[in-house]
Amino acid sequence: MVCLFENKSPKLQFMSVQQIPTGKIIDGEEVIAIELTNSKGTYVKIFNYGAIINQFVVKNAKGENQDIVLGFDTFDEYLNPAYLAKYPYLGAIIGRYANRIKNGKFSIDDKTYQLAQNAGENTLHGGLVGFDKKVWDIVEIMDGPQSSVTLQYESVDGEENFPGNLIVDLTFELTENDELILSYEAETDQATAINLTHHGYFNLAPESGNVKNHQQQIFASHYLEQDDNYSVTGKLIPVEGTPLDFTKSKAMGQDWNKDEGYDQTFVLDKIYGDLSLASKTIEEESGLVLSVYTTEPVAHLYTAKYLEVKNGKGGKDYNGFDAFCVETQHHPNAVNIPTFPSTILRPDELYTQTTIYKVSLNK
Repeated sequence: MVCLFENKSPKLQFMSVQQIPTGKIIDGEEVIAIELTNSKGTYVKIFNYGAIINQFVVKNAKGENQDIVLGFDTFDEYLNPAYLAKYPYLGAIIGRYANRIKNGKFSIDDKTYQLAQNAGENTLHGGLVGFDKKVWDIVEIMDGPQSSVTLQYESVDGEENFPGNLIVDLTFELTENDELILSYEAETDQATAINLTHHGYFNLAPESGNVKNHQQQIFASHYLEQDDNYSVTGKLIPVEGTPLDFTKSKAMGQDWNKDEGYDQTFVLDKIYGDLSLASKTIEEESGLVLSVYTTEPVAHLYTAKYLEVKNGKGGKDYNGFDAFCVETQHHPNAVNIPTFPSTILRPDELYTQTTIYKVSLNK
């Protein structure tokens, strides 16, 4: 990680990994598109604004190029007021704190912090202006068998009323095995709450549309109880015998309430901190498989009930249940639930997280 609270590294230029200016300046910073491509032709396009994954193009079973993430054809469309009015965080980094903090309030060392309540009584995905709406610095680009880009953002003390100056590095690495590896590191100069994730909207079907027929497996025996406002209560509930049992692969729509879908956090069956398989999704027509590996303790499955986006890629509208998200993270609201793994980062600690999106064919 680039040293904390020293001058930032210069932006490095390597022509073999494409950097394409968008022509857009936000808060005095230029928005750049970074393109990573492996020898198989797998292609990932990332904006340094919000660390947005704009494209993730792979070859399906027919040998056709297929983009498996939702987004827009141009960067400017991410700033469209109509899109922001019903903002779904398409493909963006989430921070300082993913998911909901109940009542927008938490305490560290007997000091209480009140955040903006931007989701009813709760704070959602970092507050009013989270990491998803910031231009990140490009601090390193690596070429070679595995292309990568490292983005960095410094969140100042008091931003969204979170304590401490926090520096976050996020590295995207594309491998020859069609793995997109997201590696996070963060340091702070004051105890703070942190829970990072990435909000990619996936659809593995060639013509996209409703994801109810995607086959889904989640390696979790328990899920987290939520109140009526989707805030985690602290109670773990067995998935066995419930519509939330994905321990064996089944169609996403097999047991769901067709008006609600899924918006639920699953506690993974794994050793805390180990990199292991969290989720596996298969789409029959494309033959594509998306396997999600993570060091994080939970995965939040969201089937995009509230998705309402006009003029997405190719002019296509995106509607509810047209995508799924697998948001790997720490337990939501853990900052208020002492029995959960801690989401407090202190000055002598390094926050780390790795999540891998691996694409393969269903053979």
